[in-house]
Amino acid sequence: MAKIRKISEVMDSDNATQIGEIPVQKMSESVYVWMCREIGTPQQVAARRDIVDIKELLSNQDEYLERSMMSGSMREGFRLRDSDLDTMYWPTNHRVIWDFSQSEYYNILRQALILCDSSESPAGFTLLWLPLECAGQRGLSSCVRMNGGLYISSSKYREINRTSISPDDTVRGPCSSGRNGTVDYDVAYCFVSDFWPPSASSWIDRCHSWPPPHVVNDIVRNGCHFVAIGHKLGNNEDNEWRISFSRAEYKLVYSMNHTQFLTYGLLKLFVKEIINDGLDDEDKLLCSYHMKTAVFWAIQQDTLPHWCPQNLLAGFWVCFKLLLKWVYEGISPNFFIPENNMFLSKIHGQAQTSLFRRLYGLYEKGIALLLHSPSIRSSIIDVLCNPRLTVCTDEHTLIYEAEFDEELFGEIYTNDIQHPSDLQHCMKYLNTVEKLIGSPLTQYQVVNLQKYTTTILHCTAFILHNIYTNTGVNKQVYIADKMSCHMLKLAAKFGFVSDMLYIVMYYYKTLRYREALSVIEMTKVKLAQPYLMSWGYVDRERYTEAVGGQSWSTKMRQAVAMNIKLANVICYICELLLEQQSSRQNRGSLLFIPPFVLLHMLEFLSSRHVDTMRAQTGLDDLQFLVHHDQGQLVPVEHRDISWEILGICQQMAGNPHAALYSYQQSLGEDPFNKIQTATTQRIHE
Repeated sequence: MAKIRKISEVMDSDNATQIGEIPVQKMSESVYVWMCREIGTPQQVAARRDIVDIKELLSNQDEYLERSMMSGSMREGFRLRDSDLDTMYWPTNHRVIWDFSQSEYYNILRQALILCDSSESPAGFTLLWLPLECAGQRGLSSCVRMNGGLYISSSKYREINRTSISPDDTVRGPCSSGRNGTVDYDVAYCFVSDFWPPSASSWIDRCHSWPPPHVVNDIVRNGCHFVAIGHKLGNNEDNEWRISFSRAEYKLVYSMNHTQFLTYGLLKLFVKEIINDGLDDEDKLLCSYHMKTAVFWAIQQDTLPHWCPQNLLAGFWVCFKLLLKWVYEGISPNFFIPENNMFLSKIHGQAQTSLFRRLYGLYEKGIALLLHSPSIRSSIIDVLCNPRLTVCTDEHTLIYEAEFDEELFGEIYTNDIQHPSDLQHCMKYLNTVEKLIGSPLTQYQVVNLQKYTTTILHCTAFILHNIYTNTGVNKQVYIADKMSCHMLKLAAKFGFVSDMLYIVMYYYKTLRYREALSVIEMTKVKLAQPYLMSWGYVDRERYTEAVGGQSWSTKMRQAVAMNIKLANVICYICELLLEQQSSRQNRGSLLFIPPFVLLHMLEFLSSRHVDTMRAQTGLDDLQFLVHHDQGQLVPVEHRDISWEILGICQQMAGNPHAALYSYQQSLGEDPFNKIQTATTQRIHE
């Protein structure tokens, strides 16, 4: 007992005031600056969150039978190199209730009601019972009969969704895991409840100082989810569901100040680079979720009076000591349902003892333990080597304007994924945009909405043309053509510089070859500007000289070029229809084409009808670009479509041998655009 008391007393003491003669406050400022540069400044994190929020609001506007929500670290505002893209999907015509009295809020003819049965489940888990034995096809196919009732089995539901939607994915916890291009993803198919769990009611009572009342109310009002995984020590592991607070968690992270957020980020690096370094996956007992939970508890318990840059490492130390205490006691209480001990299934016995010894060994090093992190080490050593170093934590000194803009436009581009496939959806999305314009929006959401509107206009213009071209009624074709031209020109006025290529595609598609070449010339001039920001490259000095201090709206339409996205459900030009079909067959929704590649292709295609010499020049330029670019104008992940386009043009120019070489090169690249089927077909034509 005396030994136990001694360890507890040591853990309650402060062992992190300095390294040598250097006070921890000075090191904190240095680490804070490094973290801002690597993980994000307050402004960067706010922009990421705002853009994801508006994307989710738009994507869930439609009357589909499914809703989605991004969760995990990317939703919280991190952009770490190894971050997965976590998404949750749930059916809108199913609702989970906690007792029968809540059924009065639903029309049982439209909503399948699922009743929680937690009587035999560990804290934080439940069985999902279908009292009326009505549900969707996947739900009913996942059912098992237990004690005379029909219950949705979590393991069956998880497997049915995986095999029917993404058969190549692997199972990881409650998720289907896979890779799309360069991004690893985790998808959880779940159910939703509009009501806060009774077992988490104590959390509401605990929220005196943090989070603020409006955040608490928002969290409780939005209920919770149920993800398809049972407790490993429960009696019904294959059939139980875990109560998920993913929505509540990202709202809590949003409510953190930046030092608290970076403390969480520092703990994520700590568990990855120090605690779990060199361990196999099955030996990794601690994960990022434990770190997040420790930060939540530390903030709510008001352990550190001031969460500011000078106290970043003090905040880290508070959380580390809490984690050490949990491992020592073998109890890690879930933040929402403390009775749910998250260590119960893995951290006990010899594994618990070994982990505690390892963590306690790190604890004895004091804050110097962070010198074991290859990422953080340099920011601490800088101060150790230069004790008089002055560190400025002012956000405006931490990032260049061009650097911030580069990430902002990259986020806008990445999250611009809504490409409606018919006019009805186009109109619905435009109506949503109109409503949003009249609502309170952040500055980042305004420019994001601006780009999103251009995407809808592009889709609408080509869909309209494709519909009325097939009617054969001249007057309707004429009116539709005028409307399409107007929408594309309007979009070009407030989209990316590269969006002018949609006009070129339309002119080529409608046989206006000279007009197409005229727009190509204007586009060439704009794309040749030395200050142009293109995907992954910008001359920051020239960019700042040209557009520094101007609005993001102005910057976007004057100085930013991004890859062209073609929705696979819309025909833009016939020459790429085979590639779009191939991508779609392989579960791709978009083609991504570098703007300079598409520019030269369209110049070649349009010139063939009016100027054969210029057509050859366009083909030569395309060939030189694809053969010699070092990733500046043709990103590595888009080399598959770039070689493909070169091959298409060479084949049309009557050079089958060169085309064959290009197609073979395309097959050898990373299949980002999922066009291998089309490439193989072209080779055998």
